Amino acid sequence: MKTPMQELLEWVRATLPMDLETPRLIEQKIESMLEKEKEVLRASLMKKVSELSDNEIISLYNDLSEFFNTKEI
Repeated sequence: MKTPMQELLEWVRATLPMDLETPRLIEQKIESMLEKEKEVLRASLMKKVSELSDNEIISLYNDLSEFFNTKEI
């Protein structure tokens, strides 16, 4: 799943003529906003995880492992 900023960046790259200065500036701004978006999401996730009990963390890990099919048998 892509974030709205990732979708916007893809759209700009696909739609605007990148040989001009303005589209390149737009691309650079979106890239910097994408980095900020990642930081905000990461901080929010870490805050929520820090509020979980040990059992909730284990359950979340198990659910994510099953979802992403990475849990070793």
